[in-house]
Amino acid sequence: MFDAAATIRRDAGELSYQVLADSSNATNIVHFSKWTNLTAARAFFELPELVRIRAEAGVQAPNFLYLDELEAGTLT
Repeated sequence: MFDAAATIRRDAGELSYQVLADSSNATNIVHFSKWTNLTAARAFFELPELVRIRAEAGVQAPNFLYLDELEAGTLT
């Protein structure tokens, strides 16, 4: 279901994403993504179509945190 929504996410302003699973409970999933702006991200996650897609995928009570990046880098 996640991959099926890729076009919707891109068109809504998602620039990149990362999906992670809890190593002790693979049903706990974390989705990090970068968006064109916070307004676009909030609007997307509140779309009725997305609520329907989450329900069809069996997603229960997602918890959304909207974060501002303070710093990023790569260690070598």
